[in-house]
Amino acid sequence: MIRVLIVASDRIVRAGLESIIRASPDLTVVNATANFDTLSVVIEDDCDVLLLGLDDDISQFLALNAIAEIPTVLLTDVLSDLSSDALRLGVRAILPRSATPEEIVATVTAVSTGLVVLHPETLDVLLSLLPASSRTSPTSPMQALTAREIEVLAMIAEGWSNKAIARHLHISEHTVKFHVSSIFTKLNVSSRTEAVTIGARQGLIML
Repeated sequence: MIRVLIVASDRIVRAGLESIIRASPDLTVVNATANFDTLSVVIEDDCDVLLLGLDDDISQFLALNAIAEIPTVLLTDVLSDLSSDALRLGVRAILPRSATPEEIVATVTAVSTGLVVLHPETLDVLLSLLPASSRTSPTSPMQALTAREIEVLAMIAEGWSNKAIARHLHISEHTVKFHVSSIFTKLNVSSRTEAVTIGARQGLIML
C-alpha cells in the first residue's frame, strides 16, 4: 500500500485529490492538509509520496525545504513561474491540474518506485525553464553521449540510485558517478531531473 500525503490550500482541490487517492486499492491517504507552513511536521506521518496541489500562488512551494527526500508529485498550471531551483526540491513529476484521475494515480504509483514522470503538456515548459545553453548546443546530445552514458541516463530516469546502477552494470559506484558527472557536463545540467528532461526531449530516453 502506497501512503500518500496530500497538501493543497484549495479545499475543493484537496477533497478531489483525496477522493482520487482513496478510490485506488493500492493507495491510501495518511493525511490531507491545507497548511504548507507545517509541512515539515506533517511529513512525519511517514508518507511514501507527497502530492502537492498548487493554486496561482506558488510562493509557499518555493519556500519549501522539507520535501527533498520525499518523492513528490506537483499539480499546477503555473509552470512558467517555477524556477529551476524549484525543480530540485524533490519533485519527481509535474502534472497540469487538468490531469485525469487515472493519470494522477499512475503518476503517484510510478514515483513511489523511483520513476520520474514528465507529462506531455509540461515537458516543453520544463525544458524552457532550463538555461538556454542546455537547450541549444552545437553538438547533438545523441552524438555527445556514449552508449554507456545513454544507458545510465535511462536508468536515472527509472529512479535507480548510483549504487543500484553499479550493481546492475557490474561496475564500481565511482565509475557510475563519473558517468553521471559526464552526462551532466555534456547536457549542461546540474540535476537528474534536468538530465531526464533533456534526454526525453532529444529522444535519448523514453518515459
